[in-house]
Amino acid sequence: MSELEIGPAPRIEVHESADALATAVAGELLARLVDAQSAGHEPQIALTGGTIADAVHRELTRLSASSEVDWSRVVVWWGDERFVPPDSPERNAGQARAGFLATVGVDPAKVHEMPSTADAPDVEAGAVAYSDLVRTHGSGEFDVMMLGVGPDGHVASLFPGFPQLDVEDRIAVGVSDSPKPPPERISLTFSALNRSKSVWFLVSGDEKAAAVARALAGGTDLHDCPAAGVTGSEETIWFLDRAAASRL
Repeated sequence: MSELEIGPAPRIEVHESADALATAVAGELLARLVDAQSAGHEPQIALTGGTIADAVHRELTRLSASSEVDWSRVVVWWGDERFVPPDSPERNAGQARAGFLATVGVDPAKVHEMPSTADAPDVEAGAVAYSDLVRTHGSGEFDVMMLGVGPDGHVASLFPGFPQLDVEDRIAVGVSDSPKPPPERISLTFSALNRSKSVWFLVSGDEKAAAVARALAGGTDLHDCPAAGVTGSEETIWFLDRAAASRL
C-alpha cells in the first residue's frame, strides 16, 4: 500500500462522560454547519453508528430547535453500513433516521444511504453502487467524517489484517466475513475516508481505551490498527470520554 497523506496533528478532547461527549459533538457539528451555510456552502457530512452516535443524534435533535442550521441544505452520507434488510435494526441509517433525520427537516433526496439487501444482489454490487452514488452526488470531499473505533482498532468496516485495507482504487468495498456481526458490510476505503476536511473520532468506554492509545501512538501500522490510517486534510479530532482516554 502506498503511504497515506498525513494531515495536521490530531486534536484530543476529553470529556467527563459519554453524555458530555455527545453534547459537545452535536454542538460542534451544528456550529460547523451554520458556518458553512453562512458562507454559501452546502455541507456534506458522513455519519457513523453505535451507542455514542445514537447519543449524538439525540443531542442534535434537542439542540437543532435553537440552531440556525437549515437541515434541508445538508447532504448526508455514511462511512459504512451493514448489508442487511432495509428494516433491520442493525442498519446505521435506520438508527440515524429514528434518532434525528426524521425530525430535523433533512431533505430525503440528500440522504444517501448505503444499499441494503433489497437494493443490491450482493455486497460487492452494493459497494459498486455506493461508489457510483458518491461520484454522482458527492462534492469531492466530505466536510465532516464521523467515525467510531472498535476495541480491535477497526474503523468504519475496515478490520485489522483484512484485504480491504489495501484497496486504493475504489470508493467503497464489500466486506463478507466481518469478525463483528453481521458478517456482510459495505465500507468506504481509506482513500475515500481521507477525502475529508475534518475527521472526528467519537469514542467512549474503557473497552476502547487500548485501541485509542494504539491509534494515537506514533508509527502504528494501519494493518494492525486501521483507525491509525484516517486523518482529515484540515483537522482530525478525537472526542473521548474519560474511560476511552484512560490509557493516553
